[in-house]
Amino acid sequence: MITHIIFDWGNTLMRDFPEKPGPMYEWDHVELMPGVENLLSNLAERFVLTVATNAGESNTEAMVKALTRVHIEGFFIFKYSSKDLGVSKPDPRFFEEVCKRSGFTPEETLMIGNDYKKDIVGAKAAGMQTILYNHENYIGETPDADYVVGDLGEVLGVV
Repeated sequence: MITHIIFDWGNTLMRDFPEKPGPMYEWDHVELMPGVENLLSNLAERFVLTVATNAGESNTEAMVKALTRVHIEGFFIFKYSSKDLGVSKPDPRFFEEVCKRSGFTPEETLMIGNDYKKDIVGAKAAGMQTILYNHENYIGETPDADYVVGDLGEVLGVV
């Protein structure tokens, strides 16, 4: 039974603007992906929520500052950056370490992310269920994704 949900950060929760330099919390403009706040408020009532990222320019503290700017930091009980974990997605050890530090097994965990290779393949190899947030219209095969959604609102119909 799923009791724990891990979210990717960039382009899953908050829009990533690759042309902007430096950590996201320092950008002049930050924004949520469509439907994030409603989704999180619904899921936080039933699941423990975690955010885990590979963000190249941000450690966990910098990610929390960005989440705070868009008022969603409080939905997440656990927050992790690959910079602080010492391992990156798609390595299954990234997902295993997030589960271990959060007190959940991979079998109790659902991973939601927008990058098939980094978020979905690694999470599946670690033993998690997965949802690919396909807002960028990825056309390739997605055999490791348990579900594929084009809109975050669709997640509520899956969990």
